[in-house]
Amino acid sequence: MVGVAYDCLLNPQGAVRSTFENALSKVSDTAAFDGKDWGAIDLFRKFLYDDGGLSQVPVLNPSSIARLKSNTLVRFRGMIQDMLGNELYVGMYKDGETWRTNKFGDFFQFPMATGSSPDMRVWERRLLYCVPVPGQNSWIEYSSESLLNPISISSSPQREKRHREDDTAMDDIDMQVTNEEVQASTSNKKMREDGITSNSSNLGDTPTADIGSATSVLPYFDRNSLPCLVKIYDSPESDLKLNDVFEFIGVLTFDPEFSVDKNVDNDILGYLGDDDTQTQMPPTKVPRLHCLIHKKLSNQDFISGSPTLEVHARVDSTAVGKLSLNLTCFNKETLSVYGLRLNLALKNLLPFTHCVPLTVDYLNKIPLAPKKNYQTNRLASGILQLAEGSHLTIDETQLQEGRLNPIGLENARVLQSLLEHQKVEYDFTYYKMDMPADIQLLVLSEGKSNILPADLVLPFRPLSVDAAQDVEIEVLQSWRWYLATMRSLSHSITQEMQKVVEDDLVAARQADRSLGSLDFSRFLTMGRLVSLSFGETTLTLEHWQMAKELERLRKERL
Repeated sequence: MVGVAYDCLLNPQGAVRSTFENALSKVSDTAAFDGKDWGAIDLFRKFLYDDGGLSQVPVLNPSSIARLKSNTLVRFRGMIQDMLGNELYVGMYKDGETWRTNKFGDFFQFPMATGSSPDMRVWERRLLYCVPVPGQNSWIEYSSESLLNPISISSSPQREKRHREDDTAMDDIDMQVTNEEVQASTSNKKMREDGITSNSSNLGDTPTADIGSATSVLPYFDRNSLPCLVKIYDSPESDLKLNDVFEFIGVLTFDPEFSVDKNVDNDILGYLGDDDTQTQMPPTKVPRLHCLIHKKLSNQDFISGSPTLEVHARVDSTAVGKLSLNLTCFNKETLSVYGLRLNLALKNLLPFTHCVPLTVDYLNKIPLAPKKNYQTNRLASGILQLAEGSHLTIDETQLQEGRLNPIGLENARVLQSLLEHQKVEYDFTYYKMDMPADIQLLVLSEGKSNILPADLVLPFRPLSVDAAQDVEIEVLQSWRWYLATMRSLSHSITQEMQKVVEDDLVAARQADRSLGSLDFSRFLTMGRLVSLSFGETTLTLEHWQMAKELERLRKERL
């Protein structure tokens, strides 16, 4: 910290100005500050990580937004849903004979002459529209002591009223997913004003129409979908990519009771130019976070991880390491029992899960891929705009005969591309762009899916129906830890094992001429997964034999 007057937690902008004044005294040319940090970031890194301040920083989420003070330090976890380009703002200006800074803020702390002047410097910052990670399950939470730091809470009567209302609404939230949640959950992924919510099968999620704007935060915001406009300073563009999940720590600027006259000169607000963002995402509804520090998050950063399956690498158009699964022998009756239990297990073990009902009506109406809206200059999200490591269950048991319209045909093609190549085609109207994905896919169907040819087809044949049992939180945490650890392990094959594998693949090819390169890639992926499931980072002969035996048993069941 730099003193009581400039508390990093309660007065972060004061701390920024203090480091600015200190750095200014050591340079003769103010151009040295253009696009560079002058020591503010180092100050906050020391406060957060060396001095243990991170645990004191409150989390920005739907339940805390009504109680947090503007211009204090907060942290927000979310997925980059849209990249809105750059914003010009007055970063430095003269107040009499004294240079001031407006970095990491929306408003000037000191008066400034309007209009352009040699006594001010215009800088750029990037705008990112971030949302909570789609499909995030309820057990993913920050530790309780960091959810809300009491010294950062506003105590105004209005906020106290919202505080009580939020506490009442949050009383029934359970950290463990329940059977009732699987049956009634509507884990809807909010989209733009012209968008729709995510739809899901009777495995848990119910199709509904969007009833409002995704940017409506208070008083009518979706409790599970608080967006945030993150402003990035002095960071290379390559550091932040669409659909990446980050933790952002920075200065919160938000007040639902604040209003700005539309005729006020933007120079007073600290930014320049025609800002459509102010109209579409007004600061009274969408909080701003002026980012000081950001960190890309993996599944392991959410306490627990997802299965060991992930896209290992990409060779040309092939996603090496993908392994989609089609469980057959499901119908509406068996799905109501085993499908729900399977969905419950996935929700309790994996951080991000989705269910999609594959019906003709769904395909013909629901846009699956994101599409650029040039009227609003925004990327309208689609169901398949998911974070890395998400799990997607596709329920094909409700699919009946019918005619697909152009939207349905395009959706079917997008799903096939995701399943075969781990790519989602984004629609920019004048062109389309393949975006790499890392999504685990499970298809539930009565017979082998003709629409979605999975890497593995396995008839589902349970031997008995046991009563559902509650699982202790400690057991779930152990499994989550196991899955996260196995996923994080690297894997390799020794030269000796490479020779064994090659010989076995040649023999398999001689026995079955229909086998191709994709089958061989699948065999190697199965061997790697079996090895990793035992905590081994190198493929052994024993585990290779186990993978081959699993494949033999699978073929016997077909």
